[in-house]
Amino acid sequence: MDIQSIKVACSSCNLRELCLPMGLNPNEMDKLDNVISARRRVKRGSALFNTGDKFTSLYAVRSGFFKTCVTTADGRDQVTGFQMTGEIIGLDGIVSDRHSCDAIALEDAEVCIMPFDQVEELSREFTTLQHHVHKIMSREIVRDHSVMLLLGSMRAEERLAAFLLNLVQRLHARGFSQSELVLRMTREEIGSYLGMKLETVSRTFSKFVEEGIIEVKQRYVHIKDTEALKLIVNPQTCR
Repeated sequence: MDIQSIKVACSSCNLRELCLPMGLNPNEMDKLDNVISARRRVKRGSALFNTGDKFTSLYAVRSGFFKTCVTTADGRDQVTGFQMTGEIIGLDGIVSDRHSCDAIALEDAEVCIMPFDQVEELSREFTTLQHHVHKIMSREIVRDHSVMLLLGSMRAEERLAAFLLNLVQRLHARGFSQSELVLRMTREEIGSYLGMKLETVSRTFSKFVEEGIIEVKQRYVHIKDTEALKLIVNPQTCR
């Protein structure tokens, strides 16, 4: 992993609508550019940060895919989330000034470094930025609630259907297909995140294929019937 002290220029980045607020005037954007002035490359399988590392920065994913995970009391790795291009990693460190999870690259990735003390200072100066930081935190809370719902009340088919729908929706917001995706995570990692055994994940994928809902070729997934997935998650929805 290396850090390149090169200008990122948020003002010209095509991801700024996803990870940073619109509506800043040119002077405010210049100040933000000066704060977010370095990138970091993370090789596949390497950590952006580990549990217990000192918290100094938030990270905007510029390219690539990450997973966040924690180690359970019995030594197992529990996946707590998947982060993609345009999303922010590192909010877990704010509460105690130490990271409470590992952030591992699922493919070669690059992040923009956002020193938190400077972002916090600018947030007090620019209400637009402050509001956006609060929205990011709120989004994480909502996502945590969604995962709790998945683990607490949904059957295996419902969990996997909701996961695929959420993933393709997030990818579509970044300009990708509404029906095709390449899974950067393994079936085992999906199972860890959804609270399912590997065998159950594989069996559920096979069931969706047999029913003509999806087509799967290794990590490539083609969603052939989006409405069928939605009906699995919410049976009350009518076609």
